[in-house]
Amino acid sequence: MAKSPTKTLDKTYDGIIIGAGHHGLILGSYLAKAGLDILLVERRLTYGGGLCTREMTLPGFYHNLHSINHFHISEAPWFKDLELGATVNYITPRYEFGQAHNDGTALVLGRDLEETLANIARFSKKDAQTFREWNLKAEKITREIFLPERFAEPLPQAEREALLRQTELGREFLAVASRQPLDMVGELFENEHVRLLFLFKVSLFGTWLTDTLSKTSPMGSLIRAFDLESGYQLCEGGSLNLARGLMESFIANGGHFQPQVNIEKIVIENGKATGIELVGGRTVRARQFVASTLDVHQTFEKLVGRAQLPAPFLKKLDGFQYTAWSLFGLHHALNESPQFAAAKFDPNINRAMKWSLGAETMEDLFAAHQDVQAGRVPKIVQFGSGPLSLLDPTQAPPGKHTTYSWHVMPLNPDIGSQSYDSWKEDFADRIEDVWQRYCPNMSKGNILGRYIYTGREYTEELVNMRGGDIFMGAFNAEQVMYNHFGYRSPIPNLYNAGSAGHPGGAISGGAGYIAAGIIAEELGLKPWWKPENAREALEQHVKKASAA
Repeated sequence: MAKSPTKTLDKTYDGIIIGAGHHGLILGSYLAKAGLDILLVERRLTYGGGLCTREMTLPGFYHNLHSINHFHISEAPWFKDLELGATVNYITPRYEFGQAHNDGTALVLGRDLEETLANIARFSKKDAQTFREWNLKAEKITREIFLPERFAEPLPQAEREALLRQTELGREFLAVASRQPLDMVGELFENEHVRLLFLFKVSLFGTWLTDTLSKTSPMGSLIRAFDLESGYQLCEGGSLNLARGLMESFIANGGHFQPQVNIEKIVIENGKATGIELVGGRTVRARQFVASTLDVHQTFEKLVGRAQLPAPFLKKLDGFQYTAWSLFGLHHALNESPQFAAAKFDPNINRAMKWSLGAETMEDLFAAHQDVQAGRVPKIVQFGSGPLSLLDPTQAPPGKHTTYSWHVMPLNPDIGSQSYDSWKEDFADRIEDVWQRYCPNMSKGNILGRYIYTGREYTEELVNMRGGDIFMGAFNAEQVMYNHFGYRSPIPNLYNAGSAGHPGGAISGGAGYIAAGIIAEELGLKPWWKPENAREALEQHVKKASAA
């Protein structure tokens, strides 16, 4: 797929994109199809970034080491524009969230509203009615406001709020977004189990409890959690298949990919970005732009240098925040998929796409949060998980299975005098103990192999995940939506197209897609696609409300 480095790097391109994660691949595909000669460079031999699927336990068992479930991807504008559905298949499970309890009960949230309401009503009829009322509003808000804004450059706060205040639904959305999600979950629901699972759903979009405790939620994560029409999906065969499809699109559209490129700096001449200089002194030129999908400190401190940046931008860079936690990953090769004791209460718990396990009360959740915040290993083992091969049999050999566990953990937990490798094995044992508490078949005899993957390992491999932050930037209110880091830089022809730009980290493709539209416009290119426009979307929302 990659040409000889000598041939690939021995020419001048219209644009150079740094980083072959999904944002770089999307950006490159759009601009290559628009007729530009694009070079995509990557430090590693592989591509895809967090879209990483490997056989880490036993042959034939495929494990998604980073990104596992993807939100509403098959409906994303770039997925459709690039016709990825022809080569990349997404599975949309009927049951999205599941939570088993020590008392033998289980709460399952699915795609069907009436079925989900019936499940909630087994715990609280009042909570089921609350969910029904909010679901009606949430699905309309998601369709008309949230999803269009997700793939468009955000409007300034004042302009956005002025448009939203023109409709009753918009005013309600703004009111909810101005509240702390945790407070609202406590007010809306009375049952502890319902509160826990709903908060788990909210926190997945707001990056765990740390950021769910933000005073406001401009992205509206609470509203989205009531929506059942849009949701998480699983890439068939493993997450790497999305990266494969994107790379095939990039190459088919005329792009050039070169791995194993070590960049010394971004070349700035006459105040403009004009290319990249490699370690060793070699320079590759870009006639029109350079775009980086790396984390903002790598891009602007290491590759540009503080001396070339104005003071206001340096203040923004210095104030940029990362999540204060990392993940402890445990991947299993199994004879049988986990079978919950609570399946007697609700058999669909076994097939829910995402499980929340270990916390029985809000106090449990807060205790784990406080331990992580203090740099301690959590006393209460509480993690997210899910069945992989049960939903997608291609991810394991016939008749065998895979699953995973993601546990929030300090990057450098206080483990006393114990060696890190010994501690990893002990904590993995603790996770398996919790597994067996809920799923009696998760015994040593069922486990064929396991692979432990912590922040210490993945930050060495994926240096973008600074400090263990898998999102390359915290999702707090100070740096999402109209407060995001931005796509343009103070240096002409240099763009940020990575996860620090709206809509942030995780697999959304948003920053790469939006940056493609911005770069095309600023280069005077007529886009072959129709870029999403937040102003048009909100004006259409107002028009619909006026006509109703």
